[in-house]
Amino acid sequence: MVTLLFAVLLVYLVLAALFESFTDPVVILISVPMALFGALIFINLGAATLNIYTQVGLVTLMGLISKHGILIVQFANQLQLSGKSRVDAVIEASAVRLRPILMTTAAMVLGVLPLVLASGAGASARRAMGLVIFTGLSIGTLFTLFVVPAMYAFMARDRSRKP
Repeated sequence: MVTLLFAVLLVYLVLAALFESFTDPVVILISVPMALFGALIFINLGAATLNIYTQVGLVTLMGLISKHGILIVQFANQLQLSGKSRVDAVIEASAVRLRPILMTTAAMVLGVLPLVLASGAGASARRAMGLVIFTGLSIGTLFTLFVVPAMYAFMARDRSRKP
């Protein structure tokens, strides 16, 4: 728990410095708790245990889900600077960044599939890490595609340059 809190705090501070804003990192990180909830489903069902491997998977998941939010928010900010309204910018950013988000998700989900299907010595540790990343990324991406644009439209600063 402490590791995850420090990871979230570190990611928030880095994003705050990167975007020079305190609200953009909140918009980006809003989907992280939902992804972590999705990742913990199999742990709550007893298919895996919360150990060092699943904790590494949760931190990895947090970074991957944050990347999806970064793609949307950064492009929406650029569109606002070019003159679009906040809502129009996030709608266009979500549409343009949909393919990269889905491709990243598909690559990572298929990449951890061997971990989920592992057998042999040490398979339980690999399976636990794979399940956390597989389910968390799948569920977290669905939330990211809907929640991040909604929160951006609600919370983001208006950056459009109106003449």
